[in-house]
Amino acid sequence: MSITAQTPMQDLEARLSPGALVTDRDIIDSYAVDRALFCPAGQALALVRARTVDDVAAVMVFATEHRIPVVTQGARTGLSGAANAVDGCLLLNVAGMDEILEIDAVNQTCRVQPGVINQDLKTVLAEHGLSYPPDPGSVAISTIGGNVATNAGGMCCVKYGVTKDYVRAMTVVLADGTVTKLGRQTAKGVAGLDLAALFVGSEGTLGTIVEVTLALKPALPSPITAVGMFPDTESAGRTVTEFMGSGASPSLLELLDGPTVKMVNAYGDFGLPDDVGALLLVQSNAKGAGAVEELEAFQRVAEANGSSEVFVSDDPADSEMLVAARRAVGPAMEKYAHTRGGGELIDDVCVPRSALGEFFEKLRLIDARFDVEVATAGHAGDGNMHPSVVFDAGDEDQVSQAQEAFAAIMQLGLDLGGTITGEHGVGYLKREWLSNELDAGALLMHQQIKDAIDPSGILNPGKMLG
Repeated sequence: MSITAQTPMQDLEARLSPGALVTDRDIIDSYAVDRALFCPAGQALALVRARTVDDVAAVMVFATEHRIPVVTQGARTGLSGAANAVDGCLLLNVAGMDEILEIDAVNQTCRVQPGVINQDLKTVLAEHGLSYPPDPGSVAISTIGGNVATNAGGMCCVKYGVTKDYVRAMTVVLADGTVTKLGRQTAKGVAGLDLAALFVGSEGTLGTIVEVTLALKPALPSPITAVGMFPDTESAGRTVTEFMGSGASPSLLELLDGPTVKMVNAYGDFGLPDDVGALLLVQSNAKGAGAVEELEAFQRVAEANGSSEVFVSDDPADSEMLVAARRAVGPAMEKYAHTRGGGELIDDVCVPRSALGEFFEKLRLIDARFDVEVATAGHAGDGNMHPSVVFDAGDEDQVSQAQEAFAAIMQLGLDLGGTITGEHGVGYLKREWLSNELDAGALLMHQQIKDAIDPSGILNPGKMLG
């Protein structure tokens, strides 16, 4: 049955930890969206700020009884609208479940609740000589649960992989309130289907993650850094293709185009050259002389592809400053967008590294075709680019052109053998595009899995799978 105004919310409140249920409209509405633009947000029935697994299970049981949609949230730092409210839903926020439950130095694993902030985990692990490499741009504010739900990546992925490469096991609560454990604690294990992997990147459509066991690495060696300056993004893209094709294994390989560099310089005192067409930031933490040799190889490839200058430094202060400049791209673009009418659509296409030169050639044509600005940064070593479309959100024509440019960039990614999203997820923002990437057989499998695990269709409806 559907819930009505007469349905006693006291019933739900009685099943939850004291203070977990929020019915204040202003507070509920403040939790209704993540950071994506052009994504609908409905009016939620209530907000539950869960503190325990029992809270999560109680919400699911209640929601199943009354056929109420449930939208699970963490820190709401997502860029696809996956955490947005739908009409009549319960917002289930698990950011308060933020304990690091165990650190196992012998097996190099940790167990954490979903609300643990990525950077906070890194800081604690460093005290034990351990590291958790995945580092999305929102590392200082995003949660491990959210990272798992979107299979987040980041700057270290080129060498160390993405979130899914570190998820050993998880505890999830299904739509009917069943609490189940998936995966394994061991380094190896093939007993049954890999159901834990199925939940990584599922964006809350299959269940709510309430605990994660993560594989760890020993503390990563300190890197040395190189910066290559290029006349345009095409030459930078070709450099990435050739450098990575040589067998190189940098610990970081990032790209900022000229407009992005200008935005970063306007945001903070990073000292980047303002007159470049593109910049490649490379780090290597290879053992011994390997790091120097790797960056010398990068310099040769960069110069052969038209780089005007390559700067190499083994000073940790230089490395920290340059990485800080890369991390400043998000807030710098946001600040710039506010001066141009406040509109910013951040795309997230990933193409084969071999196609990067062609990607930038055709991206330039898209930029020229529309009366909006396109500025690009991204994880070049993975082929994962984040072109940002900046526009005047108060101008209907600019809004329309921005949406067309955004779609053209996704289509370009597909045309080059890539994907519509490398790490931000589908959510509301790209749900109409999923069928452009997946064939009929794959779409049917997606729907059958969803129907089997969430037969009532109450988990994050309208997102990703439509």
